[in-house]
Amino acid sequence: MHADTASSFASGLAALFVTLLLLSLFVRAGLMHRQIRHVRACRGSVPQAFAASITLAAHQRAADYTAARMRLTMAEITVNASFVLLLTLGGGLQAIHDAWSAVFAPGGIAHGVALLATLGALGWLVDLPFVLLRTFIIEKRFGFNRMTPALFAADAAREIVLAAAIGLPLLAVLLWLASAMGGLWWLWVWVFWMAFNLLVMLVWPTFIAPLFNRFTPLADEALKARVEGLLARCGFRSQGLFVMDGSRRSAHGNAYFTGFGASKRIVFFDTLLDKLDADEVEAVLAHELGHFRHRHIVKRLAVLAPASLALLALLGWLSGQSWFFAGLGVGATDTATALALFFLALPAFIFPLGPLMSHWSRVHEFEADAYAAQQTRASDLVAALVKLYRDNASTLTPDPLYSRFFDSHPPAAIRIARLQSLQP
Repeated sequence: MHADTASSFASGLAALFVTLLLLSLFVRAGLMHRQIRHVRACRGSVPQAFAASITLAAHQRAADYTAARMRLTMAEITVNASFVLLLTLGGGLQAIHDAWSAVFAPGGIAHGVALLATLGALGWLVDLPFVLLRTFIIEKRFGFNRMTPALFAADAAREIVLAAAIGLPLLAVLLWLASAMGGLWWLWVWVFWMAFNLLVMLVWPTFIAPLFNRFTPLADEALKARVEGLLARCGFRSQGLFVMDGSRRSAHGNAYFTGFGASKRIVFFDTLLDKLDADEVEAVLAHELGHFRHRHIVKRLAVLAPASLALLALLGWLSGQSWFFAGLGVGATDTATALALFFLALPAFIFPLGPLMSHWSRVHEFEADAYAAQQTRASDLVAALVKLYRDNASTLTPDPLYSRFFDSHPPAAIRIARLQSLQP
């Protein structure tokens, strides 16, 4: 490519990147501001559909909790956008590259691993103050946090050890594939990455999750019999039913499936079992089984797998374009730097896809609710959801535009009304 053309492309990319990054920041912050205003405006009275089950005090607590989390998130996304600009056009990534060049040969695997690991560590440090504020200030103020500083430090230490033990070799393999597999290296990286993710799904329940939480078999025989009956009706096989000590860290309750193939487990937070009766637990589990029956995970993989392949193919092409590096403020042109730049810039470019993914997720939630209403009573799922909305301080009155853009679950009033329409 002619030098003038490359320079023009670089300038255009820089302008487009800054525009999209700032636009995404302003849109997100604007929607969060709308959410705060709307929730606070509706703070004075409980919506009629929930007036019999949720007190005004609980409704106001949820409004205040939502506003506090939104304000912190607005500060967080502003800092993260500044961090991305500092690393790219501000020369931070180039400075990291140059610093490691004094230790390792530039462009080599060791140099690339060091650069990417440093980037990950810096990102973790930037996020840390917000994690601490969210955990020890906001969650504590509203009665959710049960995490002690000692447990937080122990969790962080385990995460760092896991990141080093798994992440560093993973980066080395990815960079080796990029250097050894020629022009189609991105295809080999994609195959390896997909295989790695499937492996993680297999080993996570048995080997990794127990490093952070204690999982014990469900001891309530009556509840166990009901759950196993539901599983039999739904044609779902699992490796076991487990209770997780979520109460060590938080008062929030949840239930989930984990694993893949023969390693599937059903996990209940102990806090969930404390909040709900047996009928409600069965209904919540039926909802989760609805995701399984409708193959939502498979459908998402069917979209995300080719999308990730397309992104890696794009990365493979961009890594050979000098204007890509220059346009994002970097003089180095090695694969690790290309990888870092690509994933630093990517969120700004794919931000407009967020509402589509949120909408798709809400459709899946409606489908899972409908399945639960077929397998159990819709009224039991309604009762469970109302308790969870109340106990988790989930707002009943989200801003409609914010909800369409960000929420992966339908707004409470719409979801409850849909379920009530399914009752015989």
